[in-house]
Amino acid sequence: MAQRSFGSAKRNRQYEKIKRSAKARGRSTGTAKRIAAATTNKTRRRKGETRGGGRARQRTGSRSRSRAQKRAAGRKGGRASARKRSRK
Repeated sequence: MAQRSFGSAKRNRQYEKIKRSAKARGRSTGTAKRIAAATTNKTRRRKGETRGGGRARQRTGSRSRSRAQKRAAGRKGGRASARKRSRK
């Protein structure tokens, strides 16, 4: 049987491990392969290992905030208080 290749030995190991894990949880062989391939490809896209320029899709929600915005959101009042102070 032909073995899948995801560009590196690390990604091939990741694929095989996910496939084995899905099989152990009772998934069929075809479903396990599909899950493993999708997960591996998702990781490759996020790490920038695929061909193409930038990100295909922008992250949404709290993940798209800058580091400063995340810090401000954790403090009492956050950005809203900072804006109020600067208007005075």
